[in-house]
Amino acid sequence: MELSKLTTEGRNPDSTKLDQMDTIEIIQTINNEDKTVAYAVEEVLPTVKKVIDTVVDSLNNGGRLFYIGSGTSGRVGMMDASECPPTFMTHPELVQTVMAGGNKAFFKAIENAEDNEEQGKLDLQLRNLTKNDVVIGITASGRTPYPIGGVKYAKRIGAYTVGLSSNKDSLINDYTDDGIEVVVGPEVLTGSTRMKAATAHKMILNMISTATMVKLGKVYQNLMVDVNTSNYKLKERAKNIIMEITNKPYEKAEELLIQTNYEVKPAIVMAQTHSTHQEALLALQKCKGNITDTITYLSNIKRNV
Repeated sequence: MELSKLTTEGRNPDSTKLDQMDTIEIIQTINNEDKTVAYAVEEVLPTVKKVIDTVVDSLNNGGRLFYIGSGTSGRVGMMDASECPPTFMTHPELVQTVMAGGNKAFFKAIENAEDNEEQGKLDLQLRNLTKNDVVIGITASGRTPYPIGGVKYAKRIGAYTVGLSSNKDSLINDYTDDGIEVVVGPEVLTGSTRMKAATAHKMILNMISTATMVKLGKVYQNLMVDVNTSNYKLKERAKNIIMEITNKPYEKAEELLIQTNYEVKPAIVMAQTHSTHQEALLALQKCKGNITDTITYLSNIKRNV
């Protein structure tokens, strides 16, 4: 599809006098358009659900999740991927972003990098991509060569591939297993897909990473029980999580966390089942990190002793 025919390149009739608006009118116009994004995301939830279930299966089988894109699309991917280690204590390689132009392009635009389809393939080869991995190509237009090159290669070697775009019948999805086409309509500033399109894509990536980590057992109730307690604030958050779940006082929560080297999950299991640290760790391993299953498992053992 020609660039001029793409929805993301269309002119928004509600902002044609943007340059004549006063400040409050500009931001009201932007805000009104932003309100429509969540409804556009809602339309693609069935496909997002399928993607998440496949990502979970892949990660459970030793795979990794890759976002590949250029410009804003790559930066949106990096925002999501970079938050997984501190939020869910994942290895940095579990969720990765591959950016056109390399890491320096996160900070300074390298505009022509997105046009190199072959480089998308080569950059994934450098990550030793396997058939167990998942590759999500992010491109608002749906036609950017760099992520297309990446998903073409990924699909060829048997990896699960997804296109995330903001136009119907996006070119990238001619080469992927599934396509999430979240159509948010023309931008307030014509063609500036760092606005609604990027917002929609960030919302979807939030869903993919968060729901995946929930299903991998890294969340208990709605609490971040695999949080990486790397600083004072996060250590205090860990204590608050223990107190919230177990009704233990601050001092007892701190004592439990000291015993577990500030790992929240075994501390919860110890408190709830009166187990030792070693018992909690072994049970968590057996139950694949799921706290609810672990508590049930240990409780049944102690009941039958």
